Amino acid sequence: MNLDDLYRRVIMDHYKNPRNRGSFDDDAMKIELNNPTCGDRITLQLKVEDGIVQDARYNGEGCSISMSSASMMTETVKGKTVEQALDLAERFSCLMKGEEVDFGDYEDIEALSGVNKFPARIKCATLAWNALRKGIDEEEQ
Repeated sequence: MNLDDLYRRVIMDHYKNPRNRGSFDDDAMKIELNNPTCGDRITLQLKVEDGIVQDARYNGEGCSISMSSASMMTETVKGKTVEQALDLAERFSCLMKGEEVDFGDYEDIEALSGVNKFPARIKCATLAWNALRKGIDEEEQ
């Protein structure tokens, strides 16, 4: 199996078996974003306490890339400080620009590296990460 096949399998696994899909019933931070170009939309909820992302959930509709990216992002940021979460978002942006980025223990994210070959799909992959940034920015204001 070549690397592209492996990456496709990882993306499809997150799409078919999403992690952290759902919503909180309490007053968790809520961010809604959409990509009008293709119709992807996401509602991201974050529970941040004492500067740490305690939990993250998402709901939405979209292509396999946007929903897989949301699944990967929520898995990755849980338990991280706000600064670490923002750093991961920045590294993900670099990955989408075609730069070499090491995600350490979060290898699944690297499966999205091929998206940068399809500029129209970059917005799909970054939707959840942009929601994360927006939520943290709004919370800090």
